[in-house]
Amino acid sequence: MTKIILVEDHTMVTEGVRAFIAQEPDLTCLATCGTGENLMQVLPARQPDLILMDVNLPDTTGIELCKKVKEKYPAILVIALSINNQPGIIRKMMESGASGYVLKDAGKHEIIEAIRSVLTGKIYYGRSASMALRRPDEAAIPALTRREREVLELIADGFTNPQIAETLFVDVTTIDFHRKNMIAKYHVKNTAALIKVAVSNNLI
Repeated sequence: MTKIILVEDHTMVTEGVRAFIAQEPDLTCLATCGTGENLMQVLPARQPDLILMDVNLPDTTGIELCKKVKEKYPAILVIALSINNQPGIIRKMMESGASGYVLKDAGKHEIIEAIRSVLTGKIYYGRSASMALRRPDEAAIPALTRREREVLELIADGFTNPQIAETLFVDVTTIDFHRKNMIAKYHVKNTAALIKVAVSNNLI
């Protein structure tokens, strides 16, 4: 019998996951914990084979909690169960020692599949998590400064450098500097490509 602890602070999610674990004859939910502190209190007495762990908890992050668990109890497997689909968060969670990452939009069959997969020693990414990892990491895209955003929005509106300089009450050479700096910053070849990057990443 595979023993599972669920770390989740939303009652509806807790009840739903417990219900479909109960339908599996070889799985049992030992306990549910609403906080990281609660989990660390429970673990000495009730060590599970696997923890289903939310990434966003009231008192800590799943990333920090996963590290703590793996340091003290390296044999316990961890699967992240989260609404967060940011590639950087997924990677950090896996680097912290998780064996799987499943988004909360997953059906019960996908979560059961994740549990069974990691129990055999595999690394498991849910379908939505796999799709998220194929996107560029938003954290890796540099942010625009306030002035850069102002300049780029005016460029996107079709303003010329002299018109932008007049609008922002600065010298034309300053606008030209901002334009060249942004092209270098986002590793693009021209202004059209710069605007495309900015729009696709919701920078403007």
